[in-house]
Amino acid sequence: MSPTIYTIILSSLATGTIITMTSFHWLMAWIGLELNTLAIIPIISTLHHPRSTEAATKYFLTQAAASAMILFSSMINAWNMGTWDITQMSYAPSNILLSLALALKLGLAPAHFWLPEVLQGSTLSTAFIIATWQKLAPMSLIYMTMNNLPSMILLMLGLTSSAIGGWSGLNQTQTRKIMAYSSIAHLGWMAMIASLMSNIMIMNLVVYLMMTTALFTSLICSKSETIKGTAASWTASPTLGVIMMLTLLSLGGLPPLTGFLPKWLILEELIMQNLAPMATAMAMSALLSLFFYLRLTYTTTLTLPPNTLQMKFKW
Repeated sequence: MSPTIYTIILSSLATGTIITMTSFHWLMAWIGLELNTLAIIPIISTLHHPRSTEAATKYFLTQAAASAMILFSSMINAWNMGTWDITQMSYAPSNILLSLALALKLGLAPAHFWLPEVLQGSTLSTAFIIATWQKLAPMSLIYMTMNNLPSMILLMLGLTSSAIGGWSGLNQTQTRKIMAYSSIAHLGWMAMIASLMSNIMIMNLVVYLMMTTALFTSLICSKSETIKGTAASWTASPTLGVIMMLTLLSLGGLPPLTGFLPKWLILEELIMQNLAPMATAMAMSALLSLFFYLRLTYTTTLTLPPNTLQMKFKW
Protein backbone atom coordinates (compact mmCIF):
# COMPACT_ATOMS: atom_id res chain seq x y z
CA MET A 1 0.00 0.00 0.00
CA SER A 2 1.39 3.42 -0.94
CA PRO A 3 2.27 5.81 1.93
CA THR A 4 -0.29 8.41 0.73
CA ILE A 5 -3.20 5.94 0.82
CA TYR A 6 -1.99 4.52 4.14
CA THR A 7 -1.87 8.04 5.63
CA ILE A 8 -5.41 8.81 4.39
CA ILE A 9 -6.73 5.54 5.83
CA LEU A 10 -5.03 6.04 9.23
CA SER A 11 -6.29 9.64 9.45
CA SER A 12 -9.82 8.40 8.62
CA LEU A 13 -9.46 5.83 11.39
CA ALA A 14 -8.47 8.54 13.87
CA THR A 15 -11.21 10.90 12.64
CA GLY A 16 -13.93 8.25 13.00
CA THR A 17 -13.01 7.58 16.64
CA ILE A 18 -12.75 11.29 17.46
CA ILE A 19 -16.17 12.02 15.85
CA THR A 20 -17.77 9.28 17.98
CA MET A 21 -16.04 10.41 21.18
CA THR A 22 -17.02 14.07 20.76
CA SER A 23 -20.60 13.72 19.48
CA PHE A 24 -23.81 14.06 21.48
CA HIS A 25 -26.15 13.14 18.62
CA TRP A 26 -26.66 9.44 17.88
CA LEU A 27 -26.44 9.93 14.12
CA MET A 28 -23.00 11.56 14.40
CA ALA A 29 -21.81 8.78 16.73
CA TRP A 30 -22.98 6.20 14.19
CA ILE A 31 -21.22 8.03 11.33
CA GLY A 32 -17.99 7.97 13.39
CA LEU A 33 -18.32 4.22 14.01
CA GLU A 34 -18.97 3.51 10.32
CA LEU A 35 -15.99 5.64 9.26
CA ASN A 36 -13.86 3.71 11.73
CA THR A 37 -14.98 0.34 10.36
CA LEU A 38 -14.55 1.31 6.71
CA ALA A 39 -11.05 2.70 7.36
CA ILE A 40 -9.69 -0.47 8.96
CA ILE A 41 -11.03 -2.95 6.36
CA PRO A 42 -8.28 -2.14 3.78
CA ILE A 43 -5.64 -2.25 6.56
CA ILE A 44 -6.71 -5.80 7.51
CA SER A 45 -6.81 -6.99 3.88
CA THR A 46 -3.43 -5.56 2.78
CA LEU A 47 -1.79 -9.01 2.86
CA HIS A 48 -3.80 -10.27 -0.18
CA HIS A 49 -4.05 -13.67 1.48
CA PRO A 50 -7.23 -15.75 1.95
CA ARG A 51 -6.88 -15.55 5.76
CA SER A 52 -6.70 -11.75 5.76
CA THR A 53 -9.60 -11.44 3.31
CA GLU A 54 -11.66 -13.73 5.54
CA ALA A 55 -10.68 -11.67 8.61
CA ALA A 56 -11.67 -8.42 6.87
CA THR A 57 -15.04 -9.91 5.85
CA LYS A 58 -15.75 -11.19 9.36
CA TYR A 59 -14.78 -7.84 10.87
CA PHE A 60 -16.93 -5.91 8.42
CA LEU A 61 -20.02 -8.08 8.98
CA THR A 62 -19.87 -8.00 12.79
CA GLN A 63 -19.13 -4.27 12.99
CA ALA A 64 -21.83 -3.39 10.45
CA ALA A 65 -24.36 -5.50 12.38
CA ALA A 66 -23.36 -3.87 15.68
CA SER A 67 -23.55 -0.35 14.18
CA ALA A 68 -26.98 -1.13 12.72
CA MET A 69 -28.15 -2.33 16.16
CA ILE A 70 -26.83 0.88 17.76
CA LEU A 71 -28.67 2.99 15.16
CA PHE A 72 -31.83 0.91 15.64
CA SER A 73 -31.74 1.29 19.44
CA SER A 74 -31.23 5.06 19.16
CA MET A 75 -34.13 5.30 16.67
CA ILE A 76 -36.42 3.40 19.07
CA ASN A 77 -35.33 5.78 21.85
CA ALA A 78 -35.92 8.85 19.64
CA TRP A 79 -39.33 7.50 18.58
CA ASN A 80 -40.44 7.01 22.19
CA MET A 81 -38.66 9.85 23.99
CA GLY A 82 -38.39 12.48 21.26
CA THR A 83 -34.63 13.08 21.64
CA TRP A 84 -31.49 12.03 19.77
CA ASP A 85 -29.22 12.98 22.67
CA ILE A 86 -26.75 10.22 23.60
CA THR A 87 -26.93 11.09 27.32
CA GLN A 88 -30.77 10.90 27.31
CA MET A 89 -31.19 7.19 26.61
CA SER A 90 -34.09 6.58 28.99
CA TYR A 91 -36.19 3.98 27.16
CA ALA A 92 -35.51 0.51 28.64
CA PRO A 93 -35.74 -1.73 25.50
CA SER A 94 -33.40 0.55 23.54
CA ASN A 95 -30.90 0.46 26.46
CA ILE A 96 -30.88 -3.35 26.46
CA LEU A 97 -30.39 -3.40 22.68
CA LEU A 98 -27.63 -0.80 22.95
CA SER A 99 -25.69 -2.75 25.58
CA LEU A 100 -25.85 -5.92 23.43
CA ALA A 101 -24.75 -3.95 20.34
CA LEU A 102 -21.79 -2.46 22.22
CA ALA A 103 -20.89 -5.95 23.49
CA LEU A 104 -20.78 -7.16 19.87
CA LYS A 105 -18.81 -4.08 18.83
CA LEU A 106 -16.16 -4.60 21.54
CA GLY A 107 -16.06 -8.40 21.40
CA LEU A 108 -17.47 -9.09 24.86
CA ALA A 109 -18.53 -12.70 25.44
CA PRO A 110 -20.82 -14.31 24.32
CA ALA A 111 -20.45 -12.12 21.17
CA HIS A 112 -16.66 -12.57 21.12
CA PHE A 113 -16.21 -15.23 18.44
CA TRP A 114 -15.12 -12.81 15.69
CA LEU A 115 -12.24 -11.21 17.62
CA PRO A 116 -9.66 -14.09 17.83
CA GLU A 117 -10.34 -15.04 14.19
CA VAL A 118 -9.91 -11.47 12.93
CA LEU A 119 -6.71 -10.93 14.93
CA GLN A 120 -5.29 -14.25 13.73
CA GLY A 121 -6.00 -13.38 10.09
CA SER A 122 -4.23 -10.01 10.21
CA THR A 123 -0.62 -8.93 10.82
CA LEU A 124 0.71 -8.15 14.31
CA SER A 125 0.55 -4.38 13.70
CA THR A 126 -3.05 -4.56 12.44
CA ALA A 127 -3.99 -6.79 15.38
CA PHE A 128 -2.47 -4.13 17.63
CA ILE A 129 -4.75 -1.43 16.12
CA ILE A 130 -7.84 -3.64 16.50
CA ALA A 131 -6.99 -4.57 20.11
CA THR A 132 -6.32 -0.99 21.24
CA TRP A 133 -7.54 1.94 19.08
CA GLN A 134 -10.74 0.22 17.91
CA LYS A 135 -11.93 -0.15 21.52
CA LEU A 136 -11.95 3.60 22.18
CA ALA A 137 -15.13 4.59 20.31
CA PRO A 138 -17.44 1.91 21.81
CA MET A 139 -15.95 2.49 25.29
CA SER A 140 -16.68 6.22 24.98
CA LEU A 141 -20.31 5.36 24.12
CA ILE A 142 -20.50 3.12 27.21
CA TYR A 143 -19.05 5.99 29.26
CA MET A 144 -21.66 8.46 27.96
CA THR A 145 -24.67 6.14 28.40
CA MET A 146 -23.40 4.62 31.65
CA ASN A 147 -26.22 5.86 33.91
CA ASN A 148 -28.93 4.32 31.73
CA LEU A 149 -27.44 0.96 30.69
CA PRO A 150 -28.90 -2.05 32.56
CA SER A 151 -26.27 -2.88 35.18
CA MET A 152 -27.29 -6.55 35.49
CA ILE A 153 -26.58 -7.16 31.80
CA LEU A 154 -23.19 -5.39 32.09
CA LEU A 155 -22.27 -7.45 35.16
CA MET A 156 -23.15 -10.71 33.40
CA LEU A 157 -21.30 -9.67 30.22
CA GLY A 158 -18.27 -8.78 32.35
CA LEU A 159 -18.29 -12.10 34.21
CA THR A 160 -18.72 -14.27 31.09
CA SER A 161 -16.05 -12.29 29.19
CA SER A 162 -13.53 -12.61 31.99
CA ALA A 163 -14.18 -16.35 32.34
CA ILE A 164 -14.19 -17.12 28.61
CA GLY A 165 -11.17 -14.88 27.96
CA GLY A 166 -9.19 -16.85 30.54
CA TRP A 167 -10.56 -20.29 29.69
CA SER A 168 -10.18 -20.08 25.90
CA GLY A 169 -6.69 -18.56 26.05
CA LEU A 170 -5.32 -21.65 27.84
CA ASN A 171 -4.91 -23.88 24.79
CA GLN A 172 -3.64 -21.25 22.32
CA THR A 173 -0.18 -21.28 20.79
CA GLN A 174 -0.55 -18.20 18.55
CA THR A 175 0.40 -14.91 20.25
CA ARG A 176 -2.29 -12.97 18.36
CA LYS A 177 -5.04 -15.31 19.58
CA ILE A 178 -3.66 -15.11 23.12
CA MET A 179 -3.79 -11.30 22.89
CA ALA A 180 -7.37 -11.52 21.57
CA TYR A 181 -8.50 -13.58 24.57
CA SER A 182 -6.51 -11.29 26.85
CA SER A 183 -8.42 -8.35 25.34
CA ILE A 184 -11.76 -10.11 25.91
CA ALA A 185 -10.87 -10.78 29.57
CA HIS A 186 -9.75 -7.18 30.21
CA LEU A 187 -12.86 -5.77 28.55
CA GLY A 188 -14.86 -8.03 30.84
CA TRP A 189 -13.30 -6.31 33.87
CA MET A 190 -14.17 -2.92 32.36
CA ALA A 191 -17.79 -3.94 31.67
CA MET A 192 -18.02 -5.26 35.22
CA ILE A 193 -17.16 -1.89 36.80
CA ALA A 194 -18.83 0.30 34.13
CA SER A 195 -22.21 0.60 35.84
CA LEU A 196 -20.70 1.04 39.32
CA MET A 197 -17.83 3.52 39.00
CA SER A 198 -16.87 5.12 35.69
CA ASN A 199 -13.49 6.58 36.69
CA ILE A 200 -12.13 3.11 37.62
CA MET A 201 -13.27 1.91 34.18
CA ILE A 202 -11.37 4.75 32.47
CA MET A 203 -8.27 3.98 34.55
CA ASN A 204 -8.54 0.28 33.67
CA LEU A 205 -8.84 1.19 29.97
CA VAL A 206 -5.76 3.45 30.10
CA VAL A 207 -3.67 0.81 31.92
CA TYR A 208 -4.85 -1.89 29.47
CA LEU A 209 -3.97 0.32 26.46
CA MET A 210 -0.49 1.07 27.83
CA MET A 211 0.34 -2.57 28.62
CA THR A 212 -1.09 -3.95 25.36
CA THR A 213 0.84 -1.32 23.39
CA ALA A 214 4.07 -2.32 25.15
CA LEU A 215 3.48 -6.03 24.56
CA PHE A 216 2.44 -5.71 20.91
CA THR A 217 5.46 -3.48 20.25
CA SER A 218 7.72 -6.16 21.77
CA LEU A 219 6.06 -8.90 19.70
CA ILE A 220 6.38 -6.83 16.51
CA CYS A 221 10.08 -6.12 17.24
CA SER A 222 10.87 -9.79 17.88
CA LYS A 223 8.52 -11.02 15.08
CA SER A 224 7.02 -13.53 17.53
CA GLU A 225 3.82 -14.93 16.02
CA THR A 226 3.74 -18.13 18.10
CA ILE A 227 4.72 -19.06 21.67
CA LYS A 228 7.61 -21.04 20.15
CA GLY A 229 8.75 -17.87 18.37
CA THR A 230 9.00 -15.91 21.63
CA ALA A 231 11.65 -18.35 22.91
CA ALA A 232 14.23 -16.83 20.55
CA SER A 233 13.55 -13.25 21.70
CA TRP A 234 15.83 -13.60 24.74
CA THR A 235 18.86 -14.50 22.59
CA ALA A 236 18.01 -11.72 20.13
CA SER A 237 17.68 -9.01 22.81
CA PRO A 238 17.80 -9.66 26.57
CA THR A 239 16.39 -6.16 27.28
CA LEU A 240 13.35 -6.90 25.13
CA GLY A 241 12.96 -10.20 26.97
CA VAL A 242 12.87 -8.44 30.35
CA ILE A 243 10.37 -5.85 29.09
CA MET A 244 8.13 -8.61 27.69
CA MET A 245 8.31 -10.52 30.97
CA LEU A 246 7.32 -7.48 33.06
CA THR A 247 4.54 -6.50 30.65
CA LEU A 248 3.10 -10.02 30.61
CA LEU A 249 3.15 -10.26 34.41
CA SER A 250 1.54 -6.83 34.61
CA LEU A 251 -1.21 -7.90 32.17
CA GLY A 252 -1.77 -10.95 34.37
CA GLY A 253 -2.29 -8.61 37.33
CA LEU A 254 0.50 -9.62 39.70
CA PRO A 255 0.68 -7.32 42.78
CA PRO A 256 3.77 -5.08 42.58
CA LEU A 257 3.07 -4.24 38.92
CA THR A 258 0.68 -1.69 37.36
CA GLY A 259 -1.85 -4.23 36.06
CA PHE A 260 -2.76 -5.21 39.62
CA LEU A 261 -4.10 -1.74 40.50
CA PRO A 262 -7.32 -1.71 38.39
CA LYS A 263 -8.15 -5.31 39.41
CA TRP A 264 -7.67 -4.44 43.08
CA LEU A 265 -9.87 -1.34 42.87
CA ILE A 266 -12.58 -3.19 40.91
CA LEU A 267 -12.68 -6.06 43.43
CA GLU A 268 -12.80 -3.55 46.29
CA GLU A 269 -15.71 -1.67 44.67
CA LEU A 270 -17.61 -4.92 43.97
CA ILE A 271 -17.27 -5.96 47.63
CA MET A 272 -18.42 -2.51 48.79
CA GLN A 273 -21.54 -2.90 46.59
CA ASN A 274 -22.31 -6.28 48.27
CA LEU A 275 -21.31 -8.23 45.17
CA ALA A 276 -18.79 -10.50 46.93
CA PRO A 277 -19.72 -13.68 44.94
CA MET A 278 -19.20 -11.72 41.70
CA ALA A 279 -15.83 -10.43 42.99
CA THR A 280 -14.78 -14.00 43.90
CA ALA A 281 -15.73 -15.30 40.45
CA MET A 282 -13.80 -12.46 38.76
CA ALA A 283 -10.71 -13.15 40.90
CA MET A 284 -10.88 -16.86 40.03
CA SER A 285 -11.22 -16.09 36.31
CA ALA A 286 -8.16 -13.81 36.54
CA LEU A 287 -6.15 -16.90 37.60
CA LEU A 288 -7.00 -18.57 34.28
CA SER A 289 -5.60 -15.59 32.36
CA LEU A 290 -2.56 -15.51 34.64
CA PHE A 291 -1.74 -19.10 33.69
CA PHE A 292 -1.25 -18.42 29.99
CA TYR A 293 0.60 -15.15 30.70
CA LEU A 294 2.97 -17.11 32.94
CA ARG A 295 3.45 -19.77 30.25
CA LEU A 296 4.32 -17.04 27.73
CA THR A 297 6.67 -15.43 30.29
CA TYR A 298 8.35 -18.79 30.85
CA THR A 299 9.08 -19.42 27.16
CA THR A 300 10.20 -15.80 26.68
CA THR A 301 12.67 -15.52 29.53
CA LEU A 302 13.54 -18.88 31.07
CA THR A 303 14.17 -21.05 28.01
CA LEU A 304 16.98 -20.86 25.49
CA PRO A 305 15.76 -22.09 22.10
CA PRO A 306 17.90 -25.11 21.16
CA ASN A 307 17.67 -26.82 24.55
CA THR A 308 13.92 -27.14 24.99
CA LEU A 309 12.19 -27.16 21.62
CA GLN A 310 12.91 -28.59 18.19
CA MET A 311 12.93 -25.27 16.38
CA LYS A 312 14.85 -23.30 13.78
CA PHE A 313 16.69 -20.11 14.68
CA LYS A 314 15.22 -16.82 13.43
CA TRP A 315 18.34 -16.13 11.38
